[in-house]
Amino acid sequence: MGLGALATIGVQKPANLTVVVIDNERYGETGMQPTHTAHGVDLNGVAQACGFNVLEFEKVKSAIHSAKGPNFCAVKVRAEKIPLVLPPREGALLKARFRRALLGAKADAE
Repeated sequence: MGLGALATIGVQKPANLTVVVIDNERYGETGMQPTHTAHGVDLNGVAQACGFNVLEFEKVKSAIHSAKGPNFCAVKVRAEKIPLVLPPREGALLKARFRRALLGAKADAE
């Protein structure tokens, strides 16, 4: 979600929307480079400036179904670099996996 999306939501003010951002301050898909929040950008402050009601984490669960939105909560989590696992590229394995997804156990019997 970009800043433009937050601003648009703030202008439209959907009453039934709560956005929860789980922020590890890293771009995981591209090598764990630090994000803007790692350098001090306050997502709660940005959301509030865009017109969101900013919620504390402890209040999010009850607010999702009861508080008029749009609501926002940034949850900080620890960044962990986990091993990158890519799917196999071998044609026979991909074909077999696709057949099992379509046919279930019957695919192995054929």
